[in-house]
Amino acid sequence: MRARQRWDQVRGLPVVSRLRSRLRSWWRLLAPLGPLVAWVSAKLDSSRQRVSLPGVDGSRRPMLAWLLWWLITGLLTLAALPLNVALAAVKFSVHPLVAFVAGIGQSTALILILVRPRAATVLQFLSVAVIAVAIPPDARSTWPLTVPGLLTLIAHIGLVAARETRRVALLTWWASTVLLTVLVVLDPRGRSVMNGLTILLLYPILAALVLGAVLIIRHWGQLRRELADARHDVEAQQTSLAVAEERTRIARELHDVVAHSMSVIHMQATSASYRLQNLEPETKDEFARIATGARSAMQEMRRLLAVLRDESSDADLAPVPGLSRLPELVDSARRAGLPVELREADAVRAARLSEGVSLAAFRIVQESLSNVIRHAPGARTIICLDLAGLDLVLTVINDAAARHAESMEASGRAGHGVHGMRERVRLAGGALEIGARPEGGYRMMARLPIEGSG
Repeated sequence: MRARQRWDQVRGLPVVSRLRSRLRSWWRLLAPLGPLVAWVSAKLDSSRQRVSLPGVDGSRRPMLAWLLWWLITGLLTLAALPLNVALAAVKFSVHPLVAFVAGIGQSTALILILVRPRAATVLQFLSVAVIAVAIPPDARSTWPLTVPGLLTLIAHIGLVAARETRRVALLTWWASTVLLTVLVVLDPRGRSVMNGLTILLLYPILAALVLGAVLIIRHWGQLRRELADARHDVEAQQTSLAVAEERTRIARELHDVVAHSMSVIHMQATSASYRLQNLEPETKDEFARIATGARSAMQEMRRLLAVLRDESSDADLAPVPGLSRLPELVDSARRAGLPVELREADAVRAARLSEGVSLAAFRIVQESLSNVIRHAPGARTIICLDLAGLDLVLTVINDAAARHAESMEASGRAGHGVHGMRERVRLAGGALEIGARPEGGYRMMARLPIEGSG
């Protein structure tokens, strides 16, 4: 009974009576928006759940970008919250309770854009409407918005433009402009349209500038990403073309190696009847078949080479290089200003290597020296050749560059020599290791099987 009497006394206070009267009037004004808010909430609840922040195209954003967006919107929310609440209550004579509720709604709508953009826009518009109705007619203010509310609404449009599609951003900007116009024209407190004319002219212009700037930045970023992807595709195509060219070159060189061996077989089989005395007829026929098979194999290889060789270029009639020409290669590098030391084990000199392995080793050393000259000019370089079981171990070690390396190729064209070395090692059935040294420079080691050489 006493509690009831105390409640009646509290209800009879003038402040409480005015507050209840204002709340009832606001509720009657905002009651038609209740079904709309319920419908939007139901639609959002039935939509797909977002585990991470997806982009406009549906792709998952990196974790760093996800955290950056939360940091930006969180800072904006923390900065806007005290301004929306305090200035609305103190400077614009809005009731503290209303200023507190509407200020929280306007500020938290910024961070809500990251997970529920539609609900955030509804909350922002609802808070703007509450503030517009709550500002007293006699207050000297930028009605229908407060200054912090104006900046918050513009920030909301900018975040929507940064997060959603261009169509959604333009629709949100248009809806906010229509909302402010309706609030000014249909003001329930009887204010003139002239009182809100400043905001009706200022807000659409400022919001449109922010919206346009954000859309331009997004479009520019998209163009840069597309350009980077196109550049990556071109570099990948150039790399594939370089590998194909290197494979063709390897095929031509292997043709020369095999053709030489087949020519020797053909010559030996053809001259066997003249070099060897008292051969049986069956043996002579066997040598004749060997010669015929070698001749047929060489013809097939020439047809294959005709497909691989560029008809517009002259045929290379130089002998196939091998390890015997390494001293010439080293001298050429020294004349180019590269201090090179060649260390060849006696076992390598005594070993009988096939022309294919010898050619692959020579080309690998040649490409390694070319890389040192291009990327580490003047660096001390050591070439080591040794045998490890049935493998030829080839090592090229260079120190750090002695002087600044000037680019000798256009951008995107360098670096294909490593692919060529890998192709040669792969065709020989070996292994290749390339990496930077802790003390500076690079180390390249190739193992080429020599089983069956000779």
